[in-house]
Amino acid sequence: MRPLFLLLIFIAFSCQSPDPFNAEKAKEEILGIMMAQQDAWNKGDIETYMQGYYKSDSLRFASGGHVSYGWETTLNRYKKGYPDKAAMGTLVFSDIDIKMLSESSAFVFGKWELERAGDHPSGLFTLIFRKAPCGWRIVHDHTSIAK
Repeated sequence: MRPLFLLLIFIAFSCQSPDPFNAEKAKEEILGIMMAQQDAWNKGDIETYMQGYYKSDSLRFASGGHVSYGWETTLNRYKKGYPDKAAMGTLVFSDIDIKMLSESSAFVFGKWELERAGDHPSGLFTLIFRKAPCGWRIVHDHTSIAK
């Protein structure tokens, strides 16, 4: 009788799910990715900035009345629009609001500002993050500029 009892205990514990989902930890991870993006941008490193995006042809980027798809397309768009550190300026994300939609997706809203020698553009962004095998990544980015 005792071996059967031990077997039942072993089965019960081995069937428990791994660590339960922790929404606060997920939010911290997402915020960490965004701060790493901000730091990379401010170093003039678009390739590292792009690591926050899901490297997929399904990545959707909408801005300035245009929608484009794909990680490479988004990278090329950034490189064309921001060819050097002067054009990139200094990026600041603020008013970041992260809402968990599920254990594998999150909605992020916030403001962005660029400080450059000749101007100070700013605007809003809405991001959808998904939990990918490589961690949390942006799968949808809608960025607007303030008038």
